[in-house]
Amino acid sequence: MSGPRHADRPSHTEGSPLDPDALEVAPGTLHESVQGWVPQLASEEELRIALEKAFDYRGDVTLTLKDHSKIEGYIFDRITGPSLSTSYVRVLPQDSSQKVKIAYADIAALAFTGRDTAAGKSWEAWVRKYWENKASGHGVVNLEPESLE
Repeated sequence: MSGPRHADRPSHTEGSPLDPDALEVAPGTLHESVQGWVPQLASEEELRIALEKAFDYRGDVTLTLKDHSKIEGYIFDRITGPSLSTSYVRVLPQDSSQKVKIAYADIAALAFTGRDTAAGKSWEAWVRKYWENKASGHGVVNLEPESLE
């Protein structure tokens, strides 16, 4: 008894929706540059969007609190709740090793003040630089990662 072969299935023919050659190229991710951005925090939704971008940012931000104090540091965590008073960001301040938890409701302003340490460090940028260095003959071409500083 012989049944259909795996290779005879319609998904394995040229031009089919699951053709592996057609699936090889996937769209990349566009990273928005927010370095230096000072968002307007006029509404709850704008604050939530700005803090979500701050969480994804790979540099330091400056938070101005409603008591007029400022904290500059890296946002490494956030907890989103149903209200601003039950939502928090956790920050590693530049001048301290203690983690600080700040309620969204206590934030008056936000600025993306630190340098985005990963800007321009994509795989495509690395490969382009590798081939430029190799083509120019500038010494030995290494596969070592670049310094973030």
